[in-house]
Amino acid sequence: MPRSTPSLGRRIGLALSVLVQPELAARVLQLRDGNFASPAPAADQSVRPADAPSQPAAATAMRENSAEAALQLLGLLQRDARFVDFVQEDVVRYSDADIGAAARVVHEGCRKVLREHFSIEPVRAEAEGSRVTLAEGFDAASIRLTGNVVGKPPFAGSLSHRGWRVTDSRLPKLAPGHDASVIAQAEVEL
Repeated sequence: MPRSTPSLGRRIGLALSVLVQPELAARVLQLRDGNFASPAPAADQSVRPADAPSQPAAATAMRENSAEAALQLLGLLQRDARFVDFVQEDVVRYSDADIGAAARVVHEGCRKVLREHFSIEPVRAEAEGSRVTLAEGFDAASIRLTGNVVGKPPFAGSLSHRGWRVTDSRLPKLAPGHDASVIAQAEVEL
């Protein structure tokens, strides 16, 4: 049975959940790489080594996550960067220059939120384009192999993206009764 594509809002919520929960990010990578009993369909089958089993012997149960942290982050991005307003806007009628000017403001606000609430560092220290060798036992949760992946490590290749890792998160505490699903209040001018 084909899977339906989630809406943009659902994908943003999922992406934000992965951003603030390193354990969830690791699990998503494992799922993508086929390390669970029911992996999501992969568009690029070449990322799995040829000798890797298609299904693991035992399934691992996924835990439920609270969406509050993702909703809180989305609210912060809206407050400081007007992120949701920008993404929800139909930009077809605007010129590239107008979109670029708006994107600059959104970028500045998003960057402010990330720097204020997260410590983020590259997964790999080498410059993109550098040649790297991955020894047996490399961390498959933080490094994704692409291209013609065959055989066993060591693998030698070119670093196409350094990756990002959240080392600390500092989201504000929520007041009792706070409805995190309201990421931006409606405004009524009197």
